[in-house]
Amino acid sequence: MFHAGTQLKKLLIIVHRWMGVSLCLLFLSWFASGFVLMYWDYPVVSEADRLSRAPLLDAAAIRLSPQEAYAQLKTDLQSDQVKLGTFDGQPVYRFRFGDAESIVSAVDGTMQTEFPPEMTFRIAASWTRQAPAEAKVEENTEEDQWTVSEKFEDLRPMRKYSWPNGEQVYVSTVTGDVEQYTTRASRMGAYFGAIPHWLYFTPLRKHASVWARIVIWASGLGTVAALCGIMIGISVYSPSKQYRKEGAPSSLPYTGQKRWHSILGLIFGMLACSWAFSGMLSMDPFPRWQGETWDSTGARLAEALRGGGLQLADFSLDPREALARLGSDFRVKELELDSFAGEPVYLGIGERNQSRIVPVRGEMAAEFDRNKIIDLIGKAARPYTLAEVRLVTQYESYYLDRQHRYPLPVIFVQLNDKEHSIYYIDPKTARIVQSYNSHARWNRWLYHGLHSMDFPWLYNHRPIWDIVVLILLTGGAALCVTSLVLAWRVLRRTFGQDFPGLS
Repeated sequence: MFHAGTQLKKLLIIVHRWMGVSLCLLFLSWFASGFVLMYWDYPVVSEADRLSRAPLLDAAAIRLSPQEAYAQLKTDLQSDQVKLGTFDGQPVYRFRFGDAESIVSAVDGTMQTEFPPEMTFRIAASWTRQAPAEAKVEENTEEDQWTVSEKFEDLRPMRKYSWPNGEQVYVSTVTGDVEQYTTRASRMGAYFGAIPHWLYFTPLRKHASVWARIVIWASGLGTVAALCGIMIGISVYSPSKQYRKEGAPSSLPYTGQKRWHSILGLIFGMLACSWAFSGMLSMDPFPRWQGETWDSTGARLAEALRGGGLQLADFSLDPREALARLGSDFRVKELELDSFAGEPVYLGIGERNQSRIVPVRGEMAAEFDRNKIIDLIGKAARPYTLAEVRLVTQYESYYLDRQHRYPLPVIFVQLNDKEHSIYYIDPKTARIVQSYNSHARWNRWLYHGLHSMDFPWLYNHRPIWDIVVLILLTGGAALCVTSLVLAWRVLRRTFGQDFPGLS
């Protein structure tokens, strides 16, 4: 038994040493970039960005009804979503059919199928609110650092417009929309944060499957290396043992850098292990185990809230009248055609998650009837019943957001199915904004919980979250520095005879 334990310890030391040599620089970059990633995300164009930069919807310019605009498409397909917004300075209807979208002018019924350079130039200049003449134009036909993910594949070619102040706007010639936007500051933040943290380097990231495998294997091996280090540290640490080595403390048989590495490893080793493991989970390496947050039950509940497909013939109320009802105090950016329990409604959308409801038949409201939402969910969930229903007015364990982008209040519903499915429904839109089953709950804690430390008692009491995460990152980075020093010594001893310059 003693001999087997000694051999196991030697094996752990060998594995930890050589994995440490291979991965310590990567671990250090992960910890260092984590400082930046706490406050600076990779640049993306969110729906909130689009709404904040969109002009107010001009009711006076609208000439066509939704039915008249739809007739210009000359199709029998039923649209999944219809929105009235602004495109290139004029109101347009956007009809979505699955992944495809058609744009029809609300002024004269013209279909927007082409997006010439002068138009995309105006769109980019409107986004930045700068003079078009000052911009430099480039054709974006293949991946670059800011358009390397798969979502941009069907949006090319794009036109990239760069202004002297560092703003860069990518406009798709397929959709005519701004698909990516960066500034000098956001690019710098990404170079020191998201890119090294996610290994998001263009030559690697453009090969999605290779990139995913490298991230999974690197984080998986990092987990094993950290776990081996923890086991070694526990095996050598014992307050009861008295070591005879001169200068060594009674509890550890090491001095100098080895001692500091052992101490930091015992304190922050489990953190390094959990962060590497949870980082691996971000790549979904075990899809069956991690599960999905959306299933057939969720789709059925969402359909019940809508009450069937969108029927344009039901929208007898002119959109100009709907805008007039919303009033001048509500800054409308989009008007969405929607339905609730089969009843047609207009949903006026403003900035910062603001919305108001204008029923085709009925009075304007700030939100839908909460009791009716619960009743619809209860009927659609059958044969399951509602195990718990409550109103959520502040972020909690399965519904939280450090940037406060998720809407509040929301209705919490849990079913008595075998998955104990839970749903959060926004009463202002009657839409499910978050959902979990039993598998997804595990993933929530093992990935988001361990990796981002997004625990409600931390998030809700900032800057406690900031202080805790900064301390943990500092400790992890210090552990990596001692690893680098020891790794250098290993390399110097190993190759010193062949390469005297290393000695």
